[in-house]
Amino acid sequence: MGVKVAASTVWGILKEAGIDPAPERACSTWADFLGSQADALLACDFFETVTLFGVRLYVLAVIEHASRRIRILGATTHPTASWVAQATKNMVMDLDDAGCRMRFLIRDRMESTVPRD
Repeated sequence: MGVKVAASTVWGILKEAGIDPAPERACSTWADFLGSQADALLACDFFETVTLFGVRLYVLAVIEHASRRIRILGATTHPTASWVAQATKNMVMDLDDAGCRMRFLIRDRMESTVPRD
């Protein structure tokens, strides 16, 4: 979301909520979380490809962790935030029509590896 918060602020919020720092937690690990939430978990990322005519395309793909189904949301030569938002909205509507209720979306935090004009 682009909001930077100091580690001490996060620590204070967790302490106030009664949550121990990560190394001291006795509860689930990241792998446990992924396993227990697989039915409600999507992960998305871009990959790039080059067409037979030499055009570079950026492809937005999503994987449903429970089924390992991969959805290709679209491909474009110039992905923009609005393009990604629209592709994601379309996917959510498709999932809703299919009766799927995803709760979590995993994405990387990189600003962008896509060249900007």
